[in-house]
Amino acid sequence: MTEKKSVEVAKISDKPTALEKKVAELSKKIQKKTKRSRGWKIFFLALFGLGLAAWIGLVLFAVQYAIAFLLVKILPEDSLTSNVTNAVYQVIVYAAALFVAVFVPWKVLKYKTTRDEIGMRGLPTWTDILLAPIGFAVSLFAAGALTLTMKALLPDVNWEQVQEVGYNNLYQFSDFVMAFACLVILAPLCEEIIFRGWLYGKLRFRMPALPAMLIVSVLFGIMHGQWNVGVTVFAMSICMCILREFTGTIWAGVLLHMIKNGVAFYFLFVI
Repeated sequence: MTEKKSVEVAKISDKPTALEKKVAELSKKIQKKTKRSRGWKIFFLALFGLGLAAWIGLVLFAVQYAIAFLLVKILPEDSLTSNVTNAVYQVIVYAAALFVAVFVPWKVLKYKTTRDEIGMRGLPTWTDILLAPIGFAVSLFAAGALTLTMKALLPDVNWEQVQEVGYNNLYQFSDFVMAFACLVILAPLCEEIIFRGWLYGKLRFRMPALPAMLIVSVLFGIMHGQWNVGVTVFAMSICMCILREFTGTIWAGVLLHMIKNGVAFYFLFVI
């Protein structure tokens, strides 16, 4: 083949054929559709996450106000502020919240929940026990750093506001036992089942870890009702979500939560 003919052949071979043009056009269309489908997927995942968060928030608010309304109607006025009444109120609220948040969707809407989704597989292990204090230390550091940042951004907020836990004048041993059982054992266990258990498990099944952690932790902070506590528990929630990712269960988070509430109980009622 002469040099001139070989150059012509090379030029012809460099030109895209009709089939190659169609393939390129089809590839571009597929890429556009893929981008659109990803956008819709992200949109629907966001709606799903916000919907579940709204469900848990609505359940907790509704249950608290409904039980408080019933107690006001049933009990004498002078007993409403007693430690016994507050303990009974907390037990009923957590029991009702767990039932409505988890079992109603399961039985009514057939939105079944497994033990693995809640993260209650097995019992706490030595790994959970060892990771809990480490996670607590990390959460304290993270909460401190986040609080300093938020103070700079929102200087008008009362960052020294005392959290109201509902118990006063713990003079009798029985009062200490009730308050300790509710604040240090019952509250961490029930809140972990609801937030890092059911809610996080449902979200994590459909989305990556980071958005699931943020949705759960923002809601957890909002539910505490004040900025200084909300920022602290937001950081703690992120740490507990990470522990669940690492261990596959909520037990390390439950123990971390108990440590945090136990320390708070000591400073509020012991010293």
